[in-house]
Amino acid sequence: MENKKHGLQWHSIIPLEVIAGLIFLIIVFIIGSSADIAAAETQLSSIVDYLKEQCNSDQIRDLASESKSLIRVSESVETIKWRLKYEDQVPHALEDVTTRLENYAKDCFLSGIILLDENGAVQSYCDTAGIDVNDLLQLVETDSVTDVATFPEKIYTVRVNHDDYCVDIAATGRNDKLGVIVGYYYTSPEYTEIYNNSLHSIVSGYSMTGDGVVAISSGNQIIAANDSSLVGTNIEDTEILRQLMNRGSAGQLIHAQNDDSAFSYSFGLMEKSRDYYIYAYMTERGVFDSTPKNLLYSLLLYLMVVVILNIMCWRLKQSYRKKQQKAQQKYTENLEIKNTQLKEAALQAEKANSAKSIFLSRMSHDIRTPLNGIIGLLKVDEAHFDDQQLVRDNHKKMLVSADHLLSLINDVLQVSKLEDGRIELANEPMDLEELSREVGTIIGSRAAEAGITMETAAQELPEHYVYGSPLHIRQLFLNIYGNCIKYNHVGGKVTTSLKCLHSGDGKVTYRWIITDTGIGMSEEFLQHIFEPFTQESSDSRSVYQGTGLGMTIVKSLVDKMGGIIEVTSKPGAGTTFIITLPFAVAEKPEPHAEEAGESGYNIRGVNLLLAEDNDLNAEIAELLITDAGAKVTIVGDGKQAVDRFSSDPPGTYDAILMDIMMPVMDGLTATETIRAMERPDARTIPIIAMTANAFEEDAKKCLAAGMNAHLAKPLDIEKVIATVARFVNRS
Repeated sequence: MENKKHGLQWHSIIPLEVIAGLIFLIIVFIIGSSADIAAAETQLSSIVDYLKEQCNSDQIRDLASESKSLIRVSESVETIKWRLKYEDQVPHALEDVTTRLENYAKDCFLSGIILLDENGAVQSYCDTAGIDVNDLLQLVETDSVTDVATFPEKIYTVRVNHDDYCVDIAATGRNDKLGVIVGYYYTSPEYTEIYNNSLHSIVSGYSMTGDGVVAISSGNQIIAANDSSLVGTNIEDTEILRQLMNRGSAGQLIHAQNDDSAFSYSFGLMEKSRDYYIYAYMTERGVFDSTPKNLLYSLLLYLMVVVILNIMCWRLKQSYRKKQQKAQQKYTENLEIKNTQLKEAALQAEKANSAKSIFLSRMSHDIRTPLNGIIGLLKVDEAHFDDQQLVRDNHKKMLVSADHLLSLINDVLQVSKLEDGRIELANEPMDLEELSREVGTIIGSRAAEAGITMETAAQELPEHYVYGSPLHIRQLFLNIYGNCIKYNHVGGKVTTSLKCLHSGDGKVTYRWIITDTGIGMSEEFLQHIFEPFTQESSDSRSVYQGTGLGMTIVKSLVDKMGGIIEVTSKPGAGTTFIITLPFAVAEKPEPHAEEAGESGYNIRGVNLLLAEDNDLNAEIAELLITDAGAKVTIVGDGKQAVDRFSSDPPGTYDAILMDIMMPVMDGLTATETIRAMERPDARTIPIIAMTANAFEEDAKKCLAAGMNAHLAKPLDIEKVIATVARFVNRS
C-alpha cells in the first residue's frame, strides 16, 4: 500500500516535470532568440551609427558652407533695406525699380531680389539665375516671410533644395514702407554627386555575408550600398527596404519579408541623418546561428531550472501571503480612518445645522422685531390718523426701527463679505485727527441722548497724516463706541486715551484704550465675544437692541488692518477695549479751501433723468426730488435711460440718477454706453449712482464705470440734493 502510494506520487510528478521542462525549453528558446535579435540589433546599430557619423561629418562641412551663404545673403538684404529707404529720398535716384534691383543684386552678389507687399504679393523683382520667382516663393513658408513685414528687425533665412537647383534665401521687412525684401543666391547642386561617391566608398567595405546589406538613400533613391546592384534603384523596388521605410521608426528593429520567398525573412533597421536615410539588414539564418547551441545547453540545465522554479514558487507564495496580510491590515486601518472621518463629518454637519438653526432663529427674531414695530405703528396711525402729534411720534419710532433693521442687514452683509474675503480696504491718505473729530461728533450726540459723558485722556499723535481706509476705521470705532454707550448706565462715562507705541522709518503704531462704566461682561462670555450673534444674555438683544455682529465686524477689520484688539471686562464694573493699529506715514496735504456745507445747496429748476426699475422707489424719489424743486423724468431700466438720453437734444438733462441692478441693462453698462457716445455732453453730464449696493467695493465699481458719485439706499434726500447740486454747480 505504501509503495503504491509512492508510485502514485511519482507518476503524478512526471507530467509536471515534463511540462516544466517544456516550459523551460520554450523560455530558453525565447531568451536565446531575443538575445540573438538583440545582438543583431546591436551590430546593425553600430554600423548605422558609424555611417550616420560619417554622413554628418561631411554634412557639417556642408552646413558650414550653407551658414556662411545664408549669413552673406542676410547681410545683403539688410544693405538693400537701407539703400531702398535712403535712395527714395534722393531726387536723382533711379525711378525704375527693376533697374535699381538689378544694380543692388550686382553690388551684393545676389542671384535675384523680390519686393513683396505685406500680404506676400510680388510688387517687383529681378533675377539673373533663370529661376521662376513664383515657383521659388512656393517653396518657402509664406507666413514666415510675410511675418517680417511687421517686424523689420527680424530676418527669415532658409536654404531650398529643389530637383534642379539649390537656393539660399533671406527675407526682412522694409523700412521705407510696409512690405518685404527677399534676396536669394543660386548654388549649383553638382557637389552632391561627389558626396555620393564618397558615401559609396564607405559602405562598400562591409561584407555581404558577415554584416548583411547596408545602403544609403537620398529620398527614395539609393545612392550608396555594399551591394552594387542596389545603387541607383528606388526604395520601392526592394521589399525589405520598402518595409523598413514604411514600417520602421528611426533606430527601431523590424522583422520583414524578403523578395525571393514567402518563407524568407530578415531583420533590419533604418536611421535618418540630416539629409539621408541609412539602412542595414541581415537574414534570419545569420541572426539565429547560435540558437541550437542554446537549446542544447538548456537540456543540461533542466534540473537546475526545476529547482529554481520550485524556489520561485515557494517565494511567490510567501510573498503573496505577506501582501495579503499587509492588504488586510491596510484595509482595516483605512476602514477605521473612514469611520473616524464619517463621525467627524457627521459631527460637523450637526454643528453646521445647529449653527444654521441658531442663525435663522436669531435673524428671524431680529428682523421681525423692528418689522413688527413698524407694522404695529402703521396700524395705530391708520386708526388715529387725525391725531397728528401721535402720527409724528410714531413716524419717529418707525424711523428708529427702520434704522435698526437697516443696520442689521448691513452688518450681516458686512460679516459675509469679511468672511469671504471680498472686503477691500482702501489705502489712501487720511487725517487721523480729523477722523477722530468726526467720530467724536457722531458719538457725542449719541452719548448726550443716552446721558453718557465722553472723556479724553492722554493723546499722543505725532503723525496724524497716514495711509489707511477711513471708511472702515470710522466703522470700527463707531461700533466700539456704540457698544460702550449702548451697554452703559445713565450718568456713566466713556474714556479714551491714545498712545504712540512706535514712530520712525515711515511707519507709526498707535494704541487706543477705550474704557466704559457699563454693565460689563463675564469671563466666559469674553471667550466668545467676537463670534457672530453673540451676546451676554438672551434678553440683551431685545433690551439693548443689539445684533451681536458688531464685535465680529470689529475683529475682522482689525485683523485685515494688521492690528490687534484686546478686551477686558468685569460684570457691573465696565469694559476696556485696547486697539493697536499700524500705519504708513503720509505726506501732509497742501492746504485748500473747505467745501461749503450741505445746507447751502439747492436744485430748483434742475432737470434730472432717473433710471429706477422699482415703481415704489421711483415714486418716492420723484416725490422727494420734486419737493426740492427739480424736474424728474423716470425710465424703467438702463436701456431706456440710454435711449432717452441719446434721443433728447444735448442739454436736456442736467444730471442722471442711475440705479445699478436693473433688468435689460444694468446701471454700470448703461453708464459705460453713455460715456462712449459721440455727443458733446456724453462725457460731461453728471451720473450719480443711487443703489442698494452700499459697500465700498460697490462704490469703486460705479466710479470705474464712469459715474461721478455713489449714494446708498435708503436715500438721504439732503445728501441727494447736495450731491446733485455740487455736480451741476448749484449752491
